[in-house]
Amino acid sequence: MAVIVPARNEAATIARAVLSLVQQEYPGELRVVVVDDHSDDGTVSLAREAAARLGASARVEMVQAAALTPGWTGKLWALQQGLEKANAFAPDYLWLTDADIEHATDTLRRLVGRAETRRLDLVSLMVLLEANSFPERLLIPAFLYFFLKLYPPQWIADKNAKTAGAAGGCVLLKPEALERVGGLGAIRGEVIDDCALARAVKRAGGAIWMGLTRKSVSLRAYGSFAEIRDLIARTAFTQLGYSNLALIGTLLGMLLTYVVPVVFTFSAQATASRLGLAAWALMAVTYLPTVRFYRLSPIWAPLLPLTAVFYSYATWLSAARYWLGRGGQWKGRAQAPSRETAQ
Repeated sequence: MAVIVPARNEAATIARAVLSLVQQEYPGELRVVVVDDHSDDGTVSLAREAAARLGASARVEMVQAAALTPGWTGKLWALQQGLEKANAFAPDYLWLTDADIEHATDTLRRLVGRAETRRLDLVSLMVLLEANSFPERLLIPAFLYFFLKLYPPQWIADKNAKTAGAAGGCVLLKPEALERVGGLGAIRGEVIDDCALARAVKRAGGAIWMGLTRKSVSLRAYGSFAEIRDLIARTAFTQLGYSNLALIGTLLGMLLTYVVPVVFTFSAQATASRLGLAAWALMAVTYLPTVRFYRLSPIWAPLLPLTAVFYSYATWLSAARYWLGRGGQWKGRAQAPSRETAQ
């Protein structure tokens, strides 16, 4: 088993992430490859110290990523560097995970168990994002809510459905499945790399599955509205295929679905008011399971229309940044292709 962890300026979280990996209750051999993607905040030394603390230095390899090659997104290039190192171990599985995630000690055992039992080529878990600050409680559950509307897990697992998705923070992958799709190079320019990988594996005839977990958690905190805005804006326009028509349709759809019912609720016309209130209540009911997943008060569910307005704004901003040549921003890089390339 080889674990690949791309890390770029992750000093705040890398130690806990590495500790959670070397403490996995996994009966087979486990090697961890941490790929330093040109960090300048001590990420590498903190990762080494964490491994040494548990006497696991021999099982944790440090790889310095080469300079980013044109045509590759940063994370995929770092993963490629880690993959080249991991292939020397001839692993039965590759576990791709992020440097800001702390996994439960039985995570890997459960992932492999599901893959073996169901004969899956790719298994992914959506980990629990932090929802402690006010902006997080208002907006983060909706991130999962909207994601699952785009990528329903039942459709992902259905071999006859075209829908394919994964959560990039926790992906277990068979090396032969990756080889069948042409390796990471086949998706090297993808901004939404996790779903692109799942789509490639499924198109090649592979079986995939995605689920949710509370036991593995993201350590990345979003203390401000601006940070969550940037999280959404990084991939929103990419998800729409950089299509202006899809952007207009999406914004109109969000307005009609989530905002108009609230406006109608306060209408002076009784029938319109009742219909608006019923629609508002229905959307809150559909959102409630996601709120409960985050163990938040049900009072947050009726605020979904407000959240939808924020997501609409972030989606428009995503498009604006793309038009300005700053699309797909992450870790100081603009990763979306140019307008000319995308056309």
